[in-house]
Amino acid sequence: MTSEGRRYEGFLPGRHGIDAYGNGGFRFAEMSHRGSMLALPSGMKAWAATDGRALTRADLADVLAEAAMIELLLVGTGEDLVPLSEPLRWSLREAGIAFEVMPTGAAARTYNVLLAEGRRVAAALIAVA
Repeated sequence: MTSEGRRYEGFLPGRHGIDAYGNGGFRFAEMSHRGSMLALPSGMKAWAATDGRALTRADLADVLAEAAMIELLLVGTGEDLVPLSEPLRWSLREAGIAFEVMPTGAAARTYNVLLAEGRRVAAALIAVA
């Protein structure tokens, strides 16, 4: 993540709305990030996921670690909606995290609305072209 020549090592503390998405990344907090990302209660974090069909529990370890602070997880699976695997759905349910799966654009827009409402929302967003 970069902003005005400064480099952040894949993590920006705090809750931030998403200003733009596309071209393989995201813009938020006057910064740009290339690749997928997690918007967590603790901050914005680079995320290695590239394919919604291949997501595993390990891919959401950072989300599960903050489960007590998350009411709803929005999962943006890229340009198309890709259902989560049954084991991954169970992992989220067992952690007490409600979730919605949708294309990344819809997830980013919904995240902004819920964040503005003060909801305990998080997002796992796969970058789109």
